[in-house]
Amino acid sequence: MNLNSWLDWSYFPYAALGAIFVGLSKGGLPSTGVLAVPILSLVISPIKAATLLLPIYVISDMVGVWLYRKNFSSWNLKVLIPAGVFGVFVGWLTASITSEKMVTLLIGLIGVMFCLNIWLRKKKLQGPRSPKLLSGIFWGTLSGFTSFISHAGAPPFQVFVLPQKLQKTVFAGTSTLVFAVINLAKILPYQNLRPYTTNDLTSAIVLIPFAIGGTVLGAILTKKLPDTLFFTLVQMALFMVSLKLIWSARDIFFY
Repeated sequence: MNLNSWLDWSYFPYAALGAIFVGLSKGGLPSTGVLAVPILSLVISPIKAATLLLPIYVISDMVGVWLYRKNFSSWNLKVLIPAGVFGVFVGWLTASITSEKMVTLLIGLIGVMFCLNIWLRKKKLQGPRSPKLLSGIFWGTLSGFTSFISHAGAPPFQVFVLPQKLQKTVFAGTSTLVFAVINLAKILPYQNLRPYTTNDLTSAIVLIPFAIGGTVLGAILTKKLPDTLFFTLVQMALFMVSLKLIWSARDIFFY
């Protein structure tokens, strides 16, 4: 795959749109990044899409970390970052026996059930839930594991963090910082399992401006949106992404 193939208009829009979604997620609009792999999978294999997008995630992380360097939950970072890195390690060890479609289905079901629980229960929570250590370790590990498999770590993260009802910029900053470390932890395993070529890196370079633009746009929208609308959009995005994940894994029911 060379640079000219990426600039082919029959192919380039998918890659550019995927990079923008990655940037939006790093700018503070969680769940949008999960759409990047499915979009690119329309034109290349899912494994190739995940490999290609990792450098885009890392570059977007740098911008996102700078934008949210003062907005984060220290408690969540202390728990979720080590757990997430451990999840990446587990993903690396089990890469040869893990079914990507099964993991995709599981994460989709978790996201759908979480959203339905919020929307359908009769009595809503009056205040934020205090985070629990063991729960944080579990969901953080699952976030790292699913992020390693298919860059789909956002749903488990949100299942744990959304009930805490953090301020929107703190929520966005915590997400950005957690996944910045997780993505860095994925570089060596990805290179070990799916070695990068010069063409892969060249292709990623072409997409960087779209990712950076998406990151800045995501940060602007996050600051402009009212809190209630912001978290409603996060929940809706989580629900739609989860449905997409379930649909992507539908073939598992025919084997």
